[in-house]
Amino acid sequence: MNPYSQRRTTSGFTLLEVLIAIVVVAFGLLGLAGLQVFALKNNQSASMRVAATNLTTDIIDRMKANYIGVINNQYNKPTTDLYTTVVGNCATSGCVPDDLARNDLREWQQRVAATLPGGIGIVCLDETPNTDAAPAPSAAWTPPATNCDGNGGTAYVVKIYWYDDRNQMNAANPTTRKYMYTAFNP
Repeated sequence: MNPYSQRRTTSGFTLLEVLIAIVVVAFGLLGLAGLQVFALKNNQSASMRVAATNLTTDIIDRMKANYIGVINNQYNKPTTDLYTTVVGNCATSGCVPDDLARNDLREWQQRVAATLPGGIGIVCLDETPNTDAAPAPSAAWTPPATNCDGNGGTAYVVKIYWYDDRNQMNAANPTTRKYMYTAFNP
């Protein structure tokens, strides 16, 4: 057998192995990039959940500091339009517990909106806090139907909703999240 003819038939085989290896490595790198994107998205989502937890702690601390306002039921506000009351005398000369509660809720709602994308916070008395769901996807972000029944006795519920999309270009079908802390008894 001629040694040159044997070399010709096997010389292209090594080139084919290299091309297949490049294709396999390319698919592996694409998979690795996909995992990195997935991890980044979940990391941001976890960061928003931590922020929601901190905001919940903030309003609970405010409620504990204003026990008279809690007893007077001034923190039970099941709709977001009740969080806009401006109390002028709280910042300069102090205020009565009911005014302090309204001021606390307004400041807290502003912090929720500033901290979380599309953030909306609700504090209410609710005996069945798990009956409401995160808002349905829509073209415009609307406050959720909180279904606060007012029958929680002294068990306050803190509910926070926000967009959980990494980019908010998907306004027609946003991903929303709800964080809820139940059975807070001051």
